[in-house]
Amino acid sequence: MIDKLVIANRGEVALRILRACGELGIQTVALHSEADADTKYVRLAKESVCIGPAPAAASYLNIPAVIAAAEVTDASAIHPGYGFLAENADFAKHVEESGFIFVGPAPETIRLMGDKISAIKMMREAGVPCVPGSDGPLPDDADAIMRIAAGIGYPIIIKATAGGGGKGMRVVHTEAALLNAWQLTRSEAQAAFANDTVYMERYLEKPRHVEFQVLADTQGNVVILGDRDCSMQRRHQKVLEEAPALGITDDMRHKMGELCANACRLIGYRGAGTFEFLFEHNEFFFIEMNTRLQVEHPVTEAISGIDIVREQIQIAAGEPLSVSQDDIHLRGHAVECRINAENPDTFMPSPGRITQYHQPGGPGIRVDSHIFNNYRVPPYYDSLIAKVIAYGETREQALVRMSGALREMVVDGIDTNITLQRRLVNDAAFRQQALDIHYLERQLSS
Repeated sequence: MIDKLVIANRGEVALRILRACGELGIQTVALHSEADADTKYVRLAKESVCIGPAPAAASYLNIPAVIAAAEVTDASAIHPGYGFLAENADFAKHVEESGFIFVGPAPETIRLMGDKISAIKMMREAGVPCVPGSDGPLPDDADAIMRIAAGIGYPIIIKATAGGGGKGMRVVHTEAALLNAWQLTRSEAQAAFANDTVYMERYLEKPRHVEFQVLADTQGNVVILGDRDCSMQRRHQKVLEEAPALGITDDMRHKMGELCANACRLIGYRGAGTFEFLFEHNEFFFIEMNTRLQVEHPVTEAISGIDIVREQIQIAAGEPLSVSQDDIHLRGHAVECRINAENPDTFMPSPGRITQYHQPGGPGIRVDSHIFNNYRVPPYYDSLIAKVIAYGETREQALVRMSGALREMVVDGIDTNITLQRRLVNDAAFRQQALDIHYLERQLSS
């Protein structure tokens, strides 16, 4: 049993985990940096521990400090949320070796799926379709790299095996640009991830980003909670997500769900996870698996009625899933807009004090946020300050409700991307059809 849980994160996800623990009767310990001492989730938690100064490297990424906080508070489990240490296999190993429950997959699973090359190899074994590519790391041989690219066909994309968050990737359209791009991507990968291993894949010109949400327990049970479309992106960073994805037939959805479930069984997965795919010309191509809670999980909760964070915690406690696949009945449509503290034109971060905050409401509206009047957005972390989720019986109703919520929402004192989200939600092409991952950037540059 988990009687006390450490929340090793901050912001809206820390508050989300705290609320789930409250429903389960689990006491919470909020970890925070000096910059986050006066936040809502710290005030609401049963206990709190300051784990260091403001910079993330000295606090939220400080593994010894996190473990020590769990020890001094006599906690039994640690939830990493997303970002920071959530997909750090070494952290998960330290947690378990220190006698605590890690709310997430086994360390070896995180390591396996965190390396893009080993993940692709495992997915091929499970029968999951993958993008044609180098089937392994690129060699240290220029002639061999040229031959591999010619065999795949241009355009190609070079990716860091340890990459993530849109970093460590470069598109190459011609043979003449290949070797320079290879060297640059290796250098970037080494600087960002301390690992210069890269691989190569065919570059899909106009794909959509479609992902499948899974839950798996330690008894071998797996359920698929449907799919999401996360194609509205800027620089590979998601801006708006929705569920379910448009244009996916029931047969296709069922087939991909079965493949994801089989892959979970093959790797012995436990907890919440997401299989991410590129979808083009009615074909799915695996790109990665996120072995953690996703920022966009609320849209799946809205259409499935399943509390994903609650299930995560119960799975970590050794309990079986509370539902079977036959219990999952997806209904309606949900859209999530990420509200960031950033300039909507330049996208520069906009930290500072929020002088006025008004949260939207109404039927079908949910807001996940840790901010409040006079809250000071610190300059040290990700710019996400809120998520607005709109649910409707149809996609049209969900978008109408989202449009109203964005008109109603007020965040004064800092810049936010609310105006950009209003523009996107009311965009005629977006309203009418599914669009590729490059659409938003094309609109921003026009």
